[in-house]
Amino acid sequence: MLSFLTTEYAGVGGVIKTRVEDFFVEELPLHQSCGEGTQVYALIEKREISTMDALGTIARALGIRRQDIGYAGQKDARAVARQWISIDHIKIEKLQELLIPKVKMLEFAHHDKKLKVGQLAGNRFVIRLRKLQRPMREAVKIAKDVLEILGKRGVPNFFGAQRFGNRSDSQHLGLAIIKGNTEEFVDLLLGGSSDGELPAFSEARRLYERRDYKGAFDKWPYSFADQRRAMKTLIETDGNKRKAYNVVDKHLKKFFVSAYQSELFNQVLDARMPDIDKLLTGDMAYKHISGAMFKVEDVALEQPRCEAFEISPTGPLIGGRMAALTGPAGDIENRILAKTQLEKKDLEQLGNYVRGGRRPLRFRPRNWAVSSDRDDIGQYLELKFELDSGSYATTLLREISKNDI
Repeated sequence: MLSFLTTEYAGVGGVIKTRVEDFFVEELPLHQSCGEGTQVYALIEKREISTMDALGTIARALGIRRQDIGYAGQKDARAVARQWISIDHIKIEKLQELLIPKVKMLEFAHHDKKLKVGQLAGNRFVIRLRKLQRPMREAVKIAKDVLEILGKRGVPNFFGAQRFGNRSDSQHLGLAIIKGNTEEFVDLLLGGSSDGELPAFSEARRLYERRDYKGAFDKWPYSFADQRRAMKTLIETDGNKRKAYNVVDKHLKKFFVSAYQSELFNQVLDARMPDIDKLLTGDMAYKHISGAMFKVEDVALEQPRCEAFEISPTGPLIGGRMAALTGPAGDIENRILAKTQLEKKDLEQLGNYVRGGRRPLRFRPRNWAVSSDRDDIGQYLELKFELDSGSYATTLLREISKNDI
């Protein structure tokens, strides 16, 4: 398990998403609509459906391609989520007439540019924790005390468990891609039955391992298009795993390679814990106001800026654009990266999917509040806060709950 920053506080325990309404997230747009242009921006509210599935459903209803719909980020499926999308040359009246299960259109505006991934200032969350392991009064105090510390020192910027998939194997799939181990990739993607999966998935994986490709194909749900496409290719090619690998969508492969990046970042961050607010000589520091970075040569000069949360140390997103660390900071990071034993050809393959870079070791929650209440199924602890884009709410929650929720 990854380290905690606020180890002096006991966890309150608890679970999230007992009800879909227990996890609410709303995008904070980076730019306000300019009020004119051929792009129509629509604020959608989706429930219990992924962003990609919601966009696909909207696209089919409008008779357009999913790629024609712009969006800034992906939101949890098991949640009530509000996010902006953009569609070119569409009448607002046509969007207002849409009746789509699990998706509502709330607001509309015109803009001159298509919405692109990453174009959001952050996200606002309202999350309810239930089944606490502490009395409510004590839980509220712990949550407030922990958030006070996180607001000053920062939240460890770990990639959340959702980054690694339901089976926590996305990083392994990513490494198989980087290494060119196509058969291993296909076996991981389609086989390896594990506890906790839905029966249909487990059965599909068991049938795959028995080489009953037709039976496995029939078991995979229609929403798992890549798995079904790979299974169909195995059927048609008498089990050619290289060809099955080739039909898997490159965007999904990129997700897996990114998960491998994320795993390495988490390892480095864990090695720097709990000193995420302490600079070391040789660090690359991140400027929170601009996103620019610079090499730390004089720790005594720069540390006051770190304590003021103007800058933060960073961890690696391995790839061609990743700046290597030197000095004491490099001693920690490079030792971990060296264990990967990635060769030149592996890094070239990785570069086909991701560019690399650096990521701050911490983030700061804004406008947070803690309260408690009760509804028809019992008491809950309610947390409200805003986070920058790319930060995981579950990473903040684990500091309060002291478990991976």
